[in-house]
Amino acid sequence: MTKKIALIGSTGSIGRQVLSIVKENPWLSVVSLTAHTNRELLEEQIIEYNPRVACLTGCDQPPAAPKVVEVYSGADSIERAITADADIVFVAVTGFCGLRAVLAAIEAGKTVALANKEALVCGGEIVMAKAKAKGVEIIPVDSEHSAVWQALGFKRQGFKRLILTASGGPFRQAKTCEMRHFTAKDALAHPNWSMGEKITVDCATMLNKGFEVIEAHHLFSAPASSIEVVVHPQSIIHSMVEFDDNSVMAEMSVPDMRQPIQLALTYPERLPLNIPTLDLVKLSRLEFFPLDREKFPCFDLALSALSTGANAPTALNAASEVAVNAFLKDRLGFTDIARVIEEVLNKTERTEMTYAALEYTDAVSRRLAMQAADRLGK
Repeated sequence: MTKKIALIGSTGSIGRQVLSIVKENPWLSVVSLTAHTNRELLEEQIIEYNPRVACLTGCDQPPAAPKVVEVYSGADSIERAITADADIVFVAVTGFCGLRAVLAAIEAGKTVALANKEALVCGGEIVMAKAKAKGVEIIPVDSEHSAVWQALGFKRQGFKRLILTASGGPFRQAKTCEMRHFTAKDALAHPNWSMGEKITVDCATMLNKGFEVIEAHHLFSAPASSIEVVVHPQSIIHSMVEFDDNSVMAEMSVPDMRQPIQLALTYPERLPLNIPTLDLVKLSRLEFFPLDREKFPCFDLALSALSTGANAPTALNAASEVAVNAFLKDRLGFTDIARVIEEVLNKTERTEMTYAALEYTDAVSRRLAMQAADRLGK
């Protein structure tokens, strides 16, 4: 058994974990690597993993590499990484650019391991329709969606309800009146997971869980009314599926992204993995609480965008990226993140569902969000 991987976003948190799995499994190989601007790390990865193609998408100057490696640069180079001999395209980049990579992979007829939320949040309708038309499989990598997929026996239907779990983030026990005082340092102190800054802040606002409802809607053709979110502080149950007979199946493991990453690469096989064994006796209890939607308004903003449909989720995503960036730079208060997003959503005009239209919405929404953040900022 051999599998060749085109890794889109090799220098980020998920990308580095993908490469750690490759290192432990000699039958896996990397045929292409892409990074945005982290030239130094990408060049180190080129030497270690010997890809056939390497791209630096956020720079005009391609990475340095041995002559046997084809090197490219610029935003358009992302398509170069989707090589003819790749068996699977692992999309681990963050941001709207992930949609472009996913659509290119589907067009090339490649299986997609999807660790990019934005592809489905912004363009889920386009992505899933195109994947169906091309006969391409989209394998979920987010721990919650991987858990649903596993509980369904690697299928996409046959459920009554999907139950996504949330840790509650660093502010689970905080009072609503305290939220406006929290800093970036506070928001980045996630109790269970180690992730990039953007997604960690999104977990603190619960916007990330709203994104995951949108993803689940597209991945499993599930109406929003059949998707529930519960707070589960231990992060041991990653999601659950309820069936017509009211039985519930849960996927459980220690919180470690290497489990869904490896499964996406080895599916349908399950191979040994060097992560801690789940000790239920030592754990002793699993707790569940309702999500406090008054304290976390970003969650309802995501549900509203899903209900509106069309390009509204694209505006939601763009506004969140700008607002979170301003918050991380101490230019915006924590509770103002939701205010920026709401303002942008209220100003978003509905468009047709094409990539070009979504790209335009993304650009306009970022400008609107910057204006709102400047006005509301400190």
